[in-house]
Amino acid sequence: MRYLLALLPLTLACCGYKFAATDTTLPKTVHTIAIPAFNNLTTRYKLSDQMPEAISREFLTRTRYRIVPDTNTADAVLRGAVVNYSFNPTTFDPANGRAAYAELRVTLSVTLTERTTGKVLFDRKNFDVRETYQISPDAPQYFEESDPALKRAGQQVARSIVSAVLENF
Repeated sequence: MRYLLALLPLTLACCGYKFAATDTTLPKTVHTIAIPAFNNLTTRYKLSDQMPEAISREFLTRTRYRIVPDTNTADAVLRGAVVNYSFNPTTFDPANGRAAYAELRVTLSVTLTERTTGKVLFDRKNFDVRETYQISPDAPQYFEESDPALKRAGQQVARSIVSAVLENF
């Protein structure tokens, strides 16, 4: 039994197993990241404000990197732009012909740059996120669900961006 326990670390090392957020493709010199407000190339307000907040929270909870407010003091800067926003009904209620479900789609452009060298560490021009949500069938009780759906999409974007930056794919 002792031999099996002794071989376990070797087996895990050989199969490529690693603990999350312990090994990244980012340079060892990167300890702090600044995430300034994203540019918004759409007509949807608040969209560019929610993304940096969600990405900052995700970096703080999943990694060892510190998020700093000043781009001049950060080791790396994550800049982004909301390139496209669309909202489309996907399912209609046969009883009244109104939309029952809708899909929102957000396309971002994201770049992580090492501040001192200007080297691009991560670049994704068409980062696409979709979120489907239900539209209330009762008009008097209608609750606009697009803002909560947008928040969920922002959280999904944050998870995806942090994962992609850490694994560089």
